[in-house]
Amino acid sequence: MFYYLLKYVVLGPLLRVVFRPRIEGLEHVPASGPAIIAGNHLSFSDHFLMPAILRRRITFLAKAEYFTGPGVKGRLTAFFFRSAGQIPVDRSGKEAGQAAIREGLGVLRRGELLGIYPEGTRSHDGRLYKGKVGVAVMALTAGVPVVPCAMIGTFEAQPPGKVVPRIHPVTIRFGEPLDFSRYAGMENQKAVLRAVTDEIVYAILALSGQEYVDEYAAVVKERQAAEQSARRRFPRAPLS
Repeated sequence: MFYYLLKYVVLGPLLRVVFRPRIEGLEHVPASGPAIIAGNHLSFSDHFLMPAILRRRITFLAKAEYFTGPGVKGRLTAFFFRSAGQIPVDRSGKEAGQAAIREGLGVLRRGELLGIYPEGTRSHDGRLYKGKVGVAVMALTAGVPVVPCAMIGTFEAQPPGKVVPRIHPVTIRFGEPLDFSRYAGMENQKAVLRAVTDEIVYAILALSGQEYVDEYAAVVKERQAAEQSARRRFPRAPLS
């Protein structure tokens, strides 16, 4: 009930005014039955924009931190995500990936839409990063189509660290569903999972026009954070 209140009365109309989203390829999203919507992830606002424009309800696997944040902001964020039916996933520890896959397969078995960001985290610089194979495991195990989706303009509207989005036009572009039935029964083969994941990410790339980086976003973020920390600890001496 709260999901549809947000979508049609509270949040949906506001998002349409602020972002003025242009929707392309919406006919590619199945009108019924289970499917995965796999998109790039450029902004916190992505979580709200896609559900606002889809005709069907979509469930995202959201990072657990959204449900455990401190203070008033943290409680409001947790309330929103729970009320909207989003599923918290702990991304730490060895079992994190398996937990996310179990939750995602549960959504698909109910015949619903599942939203996934194959990169596994938000892009910190607007580029598209290497995808994690969890999306392929779920697609092959459940035997469902994958609809690639590109969010364009959300990075400029609300880049990382910006709490209040600026008014900026956004395009949400859906591609034709990807059918991986030729790989049925191969969800345990690493080479197949990598091939399927890369095909999904490249389909997103074709829609978004982003620069592609053949590394995991989380790895690049950690490396850049370590380099920045080292520069703060050991600043270069000025040249005389």
